[in-house]
Formats: sequence, structure tokens, C-alpha cells
Amino acid sequence: MASPALDTPYRGGFIGSEHHFALTVYFEDTDTAGVVYYANYLKFMERARSDMIRAVGVDQRQVLERGGGAYYVAEANIRYVRSAKLGDDLVVVSNVEQVRAASVVIQQRVIRGEELLTDAKVTAAFLDANGRPQRQPQKWVEKFRNIARSA
Repeated sequence: MASPALDTPYRGGFIGSEHHFALTVYFEDTDTAGVVYYANYLKFMERARSDMIRAVGVDQRQVLERGGGAYYVAEANIRYVRSAKLGDDLVVVSNVEQVRAASVVIQQRVIRGEELLTDAKVTAAFLDANGRPQRQPQKWVEKFRNIARSA
């Protein structure tokens, strides 16, 4: 029988105001040369962002189930610096840069050890069930402001 700890999905966590999410590059993440396919960095960052939102205490699933809104990527600017390769251990470091009425701007960096691989700025807009921007719940705004870099 497996240990209950092994049956629990990995969760990242906060170091100060930075959220860290660790992962390993698997074969499915790479191209035929064993280099991470460029679009997969966006997947790594999505997982890290979702985990950060959960870790800060925002329950998107509950709001969605009640017909409320959710966060959607409205803009992503990414700079690729170096390539990750099969078997690399990476960390996605996320920082809340700005909290607006209907969105959050998050800087995300993918690093290998001390080496920067990608640097991105992502705007996550809060949209209603019809896809229109709406104000984030005030409790969520406060949670994000508490971890924002400028706080």
C-alpha cells in the first residue's frame, strides 16, 4: 500500500511573495532533439499560476460551479533566453506585479538552478460566464495585494 503522501498531488508554495512551482522535463515536453518545445513553457507557467491562485486562497472551481467568473489569459509576453532539456529540473517563479479591478498582472520566470530560461509577463483577466470582464471579488483582490511585489 502506497503512503498517503505519495497519493497527494505536488503543490508549490510561497517563499516570501514569490510562488515557486517545481517540475521535471519529461519526454512529452520535448521535441525530437530533446529540447523543450516553446509552447510547453506556457503550460508550465499555467500550472504554476493555477497553483499560486489556489495557494493564495482563491477557489476558482467553487465560483465556476456557481456560474461565476474565472481567470483567463488576456495577454502573455514571453522572452526565451535559454532552452531546457529532457530530464532538467525546473522552477517556475511567479510574482504578482499589479492588481487591477478586473485583472492581475503576474511575472513568471522559468529557471534551472540559478539560470533564467524564460521571462514572461501574463495578464489574467477575470471574466464572467459570458466572457465579459468583471470586477474580481474584493476578497480576492485583497489576497493578491497581500502578495504583490509592491506591497
